[in-house]
Amino acid sequence: MSTAEENTGTTRRGAFGLTAVAGVGAVLSGCSVYGASSNSSAEETTSGGSAAKGGAATVLAKTADIPVGGGKVFEAEGVVVTQPTKGDFQAFSTICTHQGCKINEVKGGTMNCPCHGSKFKIADGSVSDGPAPKPLPAKKVTVDGDSLKLA
Repeated sequence: MSTAEENTGTTRRGAFGLTAVAGVGAVLSGCSVYGASSNSSAEETTSGGSAAKGGAATVLAKTADIPVGGGKVFEAEGVVVTQPTKGDFQAFSTICTHQGCKINEVKGGTMNCPCHGSKFKIADGSVSDGPAPKPLPAKKVTVDGDSLKLA
């Protein structure tokens, strides 16, 4: 060992080990858990919605943006808003109750998960087609004039 190594307590082998550990940590930090939500801000604009924060509620969209008999996915907010019948707005989590994948579309009267084919009814979030074991959790959405707000 050289005098410089004796003074600092660092060896080439030790320095290499630290570099390897740091490299593995950097690689792992880029990985994410399947189905985990991102830390994106609720103030981002998604799917054409305004998503501006106002008081205790987040404005998602205009009521006219949600089709009767259909709905719209707001990915950043983790919510699907539906309008089963005119003027009746419902909101549900985008997280599928089967294995945590995210609902990606509203089509044919159901909210659909792309991973294993689970479908949920737009009226109440109940399972229409499995393998999901239980309904989507409801979220609270309110109508304020012509705006939909997520509470």
